[in-house]
Amino acid sequence: MSPNALRHSKALESLHGVQVFPHSQSALEEINQQGDFQSSHDKSFITANQPLLMQVWQQRPACLRPVRCCMQGDQNLVETVANVLTSLPFIALGIQAPRRNFNTKLYANSLIGVGVASTLYHSSRGKLRKYLRWADYTMIATATVCLSRAIRNENPKLLMAATALLLPVQPLMVSAIHTGMMEVAFAKRAIKDPELRKAHNVHKMSSLLGGALFIADDMFPGTPFLHSAWHLAAAVGAGTCNKLLE
Repeated sequence: MSPNALRHSKALESLHGVQVFPHSQSALEEINQQGDFQSSHDKSFITANQPLLMQVWQQRPACLRPVRCCMQGDQNLVETVANVLTSLPFIALGIQAPRRNFNTKLYANSLIGVGVASTLYHSSRGKLRKYLRWADYTMIATATVCLSRAIRNENPKLLMAATALLLPVQPLMVSAIHTGMMEVAFAKRAIKDPELRKAHNVHKMSSLLGGALFIADDMFPGTPFLHSAWHLAAAVGAGTCNKLLE
């Protein structure tokens, strides 16, 4: 025991009922060894599970991955022209969309933005292309947010705050969430309003076809005109959504 520790122990022993027992060197070493063992055990557990965690993270769905530029499309002039031409219906739909209030005007303008962003992306080449790919996905996500707000008039503030944070980095996730909200609202309205049932049936078919084409385009990126077909299916779905705003 050091001189300082000895003085402290004598001062404590002078108090009534206090008795100090010095630790032996072997006891201190045993405590240190136990602490080192626990620390090394925790580190080894984390290290052993790192490959599993990395595998899970690498297998995450596309909606949880950052937007990356797909260079497989627009491989020739004919495919580029097809993709550009099938982007134009979104501009037409935006011009024709109802503009009864601020939310519907915002959605109509966002549809025009989708057509413009898609046209710019498919006609681009070089380093600028990856940035326009991001703009294309982000504009689509923005349109889904504007549509869900136009249909529901008001969304939860927490949801809108999370949407604002995720929109620049995870636009596909934002699109999936707000598209799901729109689908539920469309189905509920179609049940109550018989005049919407035909539009809803067309919407369901176009959505299923569009989803299948989107997956096929991702799995077989070299297949020509798959992306153009997805454009058309998505445009039909967007056109039926305009019925909800009339």
